[in-house]
Amino acid sequence: MKNEQIKVTTKTNTLTQDITNLKDANAQNDNGNKYLDGTGVSQDDVEAVKWYRLAADQGLGSAQCNLGNMYKSGRAVSKDYVEAVKWYRLAADQGDNRAQSNLARMYDIGKGVPQDSKKAVSWYGLAAEQGNAKAQINLGFMYYFGRLVPQDYVEAYKWLSLAAAQGYAIAKTNKEMIEKKMTKPQIAVGQRLSSEWFNKHQ
Repeated sequence: MKNEQIKVTTKTNTLTQDITNLKDANAQNDNGNKYLDGTGVSQDDVEAVKWYRLAADQGLGSAQCNLGNMYKSGRAVSKDYVEAVKWYRLAADQGDNRAQSNLARMYDIGKGVPQDSKKAVSWYGLAAEQGNAKAQINLGFMYYFGRLVPQDYVEAYKWLSLAAAQGYAIAKTNKEMIEKKMTKPQIAVGQRLSSEWFNKHQ
Protein backbone atom coordinates (compact mmCIF):
# COMPACT_ATOMS: atom_id res chain seq x y z
CA MET A 1 0.00 0.00 0.00
CA LYS A 2 1.40 3.34 -1.03
CA ASN A 3 1.84 6.07 1.54
CA GLU A 4 -0.91 8.67 1.32
CA GLN A 5 0.45 12.02 0.16
CA ILE A 6 -0.67 15.57 0.85
CA LYS A 7 0.54 18.95 -0.29
CA VAL A 8 2.26 21.22 2.20
CA THR A 9 1.79 24.80 1.06
CA THR A 10 3.94 27.68 2.27
CA LYS A 11 3.83 31.30 1.25
CA THR A 12 6.24 30.58 -1.62
CA ASN A 13 6.21 26.85 -2.28
CA THR A 14 4.12 23.73 -2.47
CA LEU A 15 5.75 20.46 -1.49
CA THR A 16 4.22 17.02 -1.88
CA GLN A 17 5.17 14.77 1.02
CA ASP A 18 4.17 11.47 2.59
CA ILE A 19 1.86 11.90 5.57
CA THR A 20 4.04 9.42 7.43
CA ASN A 21 6.99 11.81 7.06
CA LEU A 22 5.28 14.95 8.30
CA LYS A 23 5.92 14.02 11.92
CA ASP A 24 9.27 12.35 11.28
CA ALA A 25 12.01 14.46 12.87
CA ASN A 26 14.63 13.56 10.27
CA ALA A 27 12.30 14.50 7.42
CA GLN A 28 11.45 17.77 9.17
CA ASN A 29 15.13 18.56 9.61
CA ASP A 30 15.75 17.75 5.94
CA ASN A 31 12.98 20.18 4.99
CA GLY A 32 14.66 22.82 7.13
CA ASN A 33 17.94 22.24 5.30
CA LYS A 34 16.21 22.55 1.94
CA TYR A 35 14.67 25.88 2.85
CA LEU A 36 17.89 27.13 4.38
CA ASP A 37 19.88 26.34 1.24
CA GLY A 38 17.13 26.84 -1.34
CA THR A 39 17.47 23.25 -2.57
CA GLY A 40 14.42 22.38 -4.66
CA VAL A 41 12.45 25.23 -3.08
CA SER A 42 12.76 28.99 -2.80
CA GLN A 43 15.21 29.91 -0.06
CA ASP A 44 13.24 30.86 3.05
CA ASP A 45 14.79 31.25 6.51
CA VAL A 46 11.38 31.50 8.19
CA GLU A 47 10.36 28.12 6.80
CA ALA A 48 13.75 26.67 7.74
CA VAL A 49 13.27 27.74 11.35
CA LYS A 50 9.76 26.31 11.39
CA TRP A 51 10.89 22.88 10.26
CA TYR A 52 14.00 22.87 12.46
CA ARG A 53 11.87 23.70 15.48
CA LEU A 54 9.41 20.89 14.76
CA ALA A 55 12.28 18.41 14.62
CA ALA A 56 14.15 19.96 17.54
CA ASP A 57 11.07 19.75 19.74
CA GLN A 58 11.06 16.01 19.05
CA GLY A 59 14.60 15.79 20.39
CA LEU A 60 16.59 15.41 17.15
CA GLY A 61 20.13 16.56 17.91
CA SER A 62 21.02 17.73 14.42
CA ALA A 63 17.88 19.88 14.28
CA GLN A 64 18.60 21.30 17.72
CA CYS A 65 22.05 22.28 16.52
CA ASN A 66 20.60 23.83 13.35
CA LEU A 67 18.08 25.80 15.38
CA GLY A 68 20.90 26.97 17.66
CA ASN A 69 22.73 28.21 14.58
CA MET A 70 19.71 30.26 13.54
CA TYR A 71 19.57 31.94 16.95
CA LYS A 72 23.32 32.51 16.96
CA SER A 73 23.25 34.20 13.56
CA GLY A 74 19.85 35.88 13.94
CA ARG A 75 18.38 34.33 10.80
CA ALA A 76 14.56 34.60 10.83
CA VAL A 77 14.69 34.96 14.62
CA SER A 78 16.07 37.61 16.93
CA LYS A 79 19.74 36.99 17.60
CA ASP A 80 19.88 35.34 21.00
CA TYR A 81 23.09 33.73 22.24
CA VAL A 82 21.43 32.33 25.36
CA GLU A 83 18.80 30.57 23.25
CA ALA A 84 21.51 29.33 20.89
CA VAL A 85 23.43 27.85 23.81
CA LYS A 86 20.26 26.16 25.06
CA TRP A 87 19.79 24.29 21.80
CA TYR A 88 23.48 23.57 21.37
CA ARG A 89 23.60 22.04 24.83
CA LEU A 90 20.60 19.80 24.18
CA ALA A 91 22.23 18.50 21.01
CA ALA A 92 25.72 18.30 22.50
CA ASP A 93 24.46 16.19 25.38
CA GLN A 94 23.23 13.71 22.77
CA GLY A 95 26.70 13.54 21.22
CA ASP A 96 26.15 15.79 18.20
CA ASN A 97 29.71 16.85 17.36
CA ARG A 98 28.71 20.04 15.53
CA ALA A 99 26.80 21.19 18.60
CA GLN A 100 29.69 20.21 20.86
CA SER A 101 32.07 22.30 18.76
CA ASN A 102 29.66 25.24 18.67
CA LEU A 103 29.03 25.05 22.41
CA ALA A 104 32.77 24.98 23.00
CA ARG A 105 33.10 28.14 20.94
CA MET A 106 30.43 29.87 23.03
CA TYR A 107 32.30 29.00 26.22
CA ASP A 108 35.55 30.01 24.55
CA ILE A 109 34.37 33.53 23.73
CA GLY A 110 31.78 33.94 26.49
CA LYS A 111 28.69 34.32 24.31
CA GLY A 112 25.41 33.22 25.92
CA VAL A 113 27.36 31.76 28.83
CA PRO A 114 30.11 33.05 31.12
CA GLN A 115 33.52 32.49 29.56
CA ASP A 116 34.84 29.16 30.84
CA SER A 117 38.17 27.84 29.57
CA LYS A 118 37.82 24.37 31.05
CA LYS A 119 34.40 23.79 29.52
CA ALA A 120 35.57 25.16 26.17
CA VAL A 121 38.49 22.73 26.08
CA SER A 122 36.30 19.86 27.24
CA TRP A 123 33.66 20.37 24.55
CA TYR A 124 36.26 20.99 21.83
CA GLY A 125 37.91 17.76 22.88
CA LEU A 126 34.69 15.75 22.69
CA ALA A 127 33.91 17.12 19.23
CA ALA A 128 37.49 16.68 18.00
CA GLU A 129 37.52 13.06 19.15
CA GLN A 130 34.46 12.47 16.97
CA GLY A 131 36.30 13.88 13.97
CA ASN A 132 34.86 17.39 13.86
CA ALA A 133 37.47 19.27 11.85
CA LYS A 134 36.59 22.73 13.17
CA ALA A 135 37.00 21.50 16.73
CA GLN A 136 40.28 19.83 15.79
CA ILE A 137 41.53 23.12 14.33
CA ASN A 138 40.48 25.12 17.37
CA LEU A 139 42.05 22.57 19.70
CA GLY A 140 45.21 22.58 17.62
CA PHE A 141 45.45 26.36 17.81
CA MET A 142 44.91 26.28 21.56
CA TYR A 143 47.80 23.86 22.04
CA TYR A 144 49.96 25.78 19.58
CA PHE A 145 49.53 29.13 21.30
CA GLY A 146 49.15 27.74 24.81
CA ARG A 147 45.76 29.39 25.12
CA LEU A 148 43.60 27.85 27.86
CA VAL A 149 45.89 24.79 27.85
CA PRO A 150 49.65 24.30 28.33
CA GLN A 151 51.53 24.93 25.09
CA ASP A 152 52.19 21.62 23.37
CA TYR A 153 53.45 21.54 19.78
CA VAL A 154 53.01 17.77 19.54
CA GLU A 155 49.31 17.92 20.43
CA ALA A 156 48.85 20.91 18.14
CA TYR A 157 50.52 19.00 15.31
CA LYS A 158 48.32 15.97 15.91
CA TRP A 159 45.02 17.83 15.78
CA LEU A 160 45.96 20.07 12.87
CA SER A 161 47.19 17.03 10.93
CA LEU A 162 43.83 15.34 11.40
CA ALA A 163 41.93 18.43 10.26
CA ALA A 164 44.30 18.88 7.31
CA ALA A 165 43.55 15.31 6.25
CA GLN A 166 39.91 16.39 5.90
CA GLY A 167 40.93 19.05 3.40
CA TYR A 168 41.10 22.15 5.59
CA ALA A 169 43.80 24.38 4.11
CA ILE A 170 44.17 26.51 7.25
CA ALA A 171 45.03 23.37 9.21
CA LYS A 172 47.61 22.29 6.64
CA THR A 173 49.24 25.74 6.58
CA ASN A 174 49.52 25.95 10.35
CA LYS A 175 50.71 22.37 10.68
CA GLU A 176 53.56 23.18 8.31
CA MET A 177 54.34 26.31 10.30
CA ILE A 178 54.48 24.34 13.54
CA GLU A 179 56.81 21.78 11.97
CA LYS A 180 59.45 24.49 11.63
CA LYS A 181 59.44 24.93 15.41
CA MET A 182 59.51 21.23 16.24
CA THR A 183 62.38 18.80 16.57
CA LYS A 184 62.41 15.67 14.41
CA PRO A 185 61.54 13.46 17.41
CA GLN A 186 58.58 15.73 18.21
CA ILE A 187 57.35 15.52 14.63
CA ALA A 188 57.67 11.74 14.73
CA VAL A 189 55.56 11.58 17.90
CA GLY A 190 52.96 13.91 16.39
CA GLN A 191 52.75 11.77 13.27
CA ARG A 192 52.41 8.62 15.37
CA LEU A 193 49.64 10.11 17.50
CA SER A 194 47.67 11.29 14.49
CA SER A 195 48.08 7.88 12.81
CA GLU A 196 46.93 6.09 15.94
CA TRP A 197 43.87 8.32 16.16
CA PHE A 198 43.05 7.77 12.49
CA ASN A 199 43.41 3.99 12.75
CA LYS A 200 41.26 3.92 15.89
CA HIS A 201 38.44 5.85 14.23
CA GLN A 202 38.44 4.04 10.91
